[in-house]
Amino acid sequence: MDRFRGSAPASVDEKGRLKVPSVFRAQIEEAFGPELFVTSISGKNVLLYPLAMWRALEEKLAALPSVHRPKNKFLERVNYYGQDASLDGQGRVLIPQILRDSAKLPPEVVVTGNIDHLIVSDRGALSSRLATEDFTPEDYDELSKALS
Repeated sequence: MDRFRGSAPASVDEKGRLKVPSVFRAQIEEAFGPELFVTSISGKNVLLYPLAMWRALEEKLAALPSVHRPKNKFLERVNYYGQDASLDGQGRVLIPQILRDSAKLPPEVVVTGNIDHLIVSDRGALSSRLATEDFTPEDYDELSKALS
């Protein structure tokens, strides 16, 4: 399975199309093809899943009972903001209108790898948050426990 890592600056045009950075575009197209699921959980950023990766996650979710509240809450959010999309010939993907209205992304964004998907964020807001929100010793401890 391909894994997404690193970051790259990108832009969103006036029509709401994200120009996927070439490093990520090549990886997506070679490993998965041009189909994506574009969504969000918070409505503040954009999540780009290669459709194959999204379908694998859906399979895991489908195995949970229909009365599983966190599953239903998650699905309600990702389906409200989400839409199937494809990379066009220029490597752009359309961000759904509902998500564009909610996220209010500026023209200059950053795309970061998150193992199985990409996250599109307001570059300035992410930089500010990283500068003010420390990765604490407790965070290290929790991650250590999860990885051991």
